[in-house]
Amino acid sequence: MAGLENIIPYGRQWVTPDDISEVMAALASDWLTQGPRVAEFEDSLASYCGAKYAVAVSNGTAALHLACLALELDKGADVVTSPNTFLASANCALYSGLHPRFADLDPDTCNIDPARLEEALKNKKKKVKAVIPVHFGGNPCDMLAISAIAREHGAHVIEDACHALGAGTKKRGGGLDRTGSCKYSDMTVFSFHPVKHITTGEGGAVLTNSRKLYDRLNILRNHGMTRDPKRMTRNPGPWYYEMVELGYNYRITDLQCALGTSQMKRLDDFVARRREIAARYDNAFKDMEFVRPLAESPWSFSSYHLYVLRADFKSLKKSRKKVIAELLELGVRTQVHYIPVHLQPYYIREFGYRPGDFPVAEAYYESALSIPMFPMMAGKDVGRVIAAVRSVLA
Repeated sequence: MAGLENIIPYGRQWVTPDDISEVMAALASDWLTQGPRVAEFEDSLASYCGAKYAVAVSNGTAALHLACLALELDKGADVVTSPNTFLASANCALYSGLHPRFADLDPDTCNIDPARLEEALKNKKKKVKAVIPVHFGGNPCDMLAISAIAREHGAHVIEDACHALGAGTKKRGGGLDRTGSCKYSDMTVFSFHPVKHITTGEGGAVLTNSRKLYDRLNILRNHGMTRDPKRMTRNPGPWYYEMVELGYNYRITDLQCALGTSQMKRLDDFVARRREIAARYDNAFKDMEFVRPLAESPWSFSSYHLYVLRADFKSLKKSRKKVIAELLELGVRTQVHYIPVHLQPYYIREFGYRPGDFPVAEAYYESALSIPMFPMMAGKDVGRVIAAVRSVLA
């Protein structure tokens, strides 16, 4: 096996001396937790995405949880999301007293299929009140269709864009509707984990164009507390605060936001480099018989958080486990995104889901393999990955 220092991971952060200087400046300031750098980071996110408001929180899971809570849905209401996602996209409904359900995937993009979503919302026995489409791998869902379906059935929309900062939907006349603008949704959620497009170490955010939702999100992330005299029952002095509802300690720090704001300055460069790598991969693998990448929708601009290959392991006469081991021997670390949520033991036990419930998602999972994708990859690293993939999967 290649030495650890020579193994190319599937994802990695890119922190520069400028980033470190910004964090050091925050460390030397009077504010370490919630201070002016939080607002600065929120402003940079909202401005970049084209939304009115952003609320930064401790991680992407917290962002999803607060987005569900902010809608004030009736307990037990159904929330439909993709089975091809990380656990948090469904768990956030459970945290909020809601019932997670799923709709199967488009077989080309492996994003939620609007037709399957409409079927789920037409089920009169269910009371679907929210939809959480997941922009898998950085490739935006068909939000125009999803938004129309949700409106028709009286459901809210929360975009899980934890993979998709910097992505967008192409406009007819040119340019992009940025993912995060909330043009087609009530709220959009991002994550800033180290393998994402920018990092704050851990962190997340909720973007919205609704002042009402923005105010609720701010209160919910800080123990349900307010100092706003309009919301308090009394106001005896400047020290006073009131807890007006049950909230959480989901705050993010100035240290983290100093890093995030610095990273935002290079976001477009990060996305451009990811797209360059993806184009090189596309060209390298296009002639392989039993391997194909996930499709980028013709109307979408993917920010390529992931680059996923779909391999016919049966025809290759190799198990995925063996392929992963052989690639690692060649210095290429891979990953699988994701085990379908409905097949997790908890969801089988608590909700009765079974294999076969969402066949497109399950077939995708059996073929999926994520290969290295991060902007710090040098050209020679990309070449090593291509050579290794072609050697092992030919």
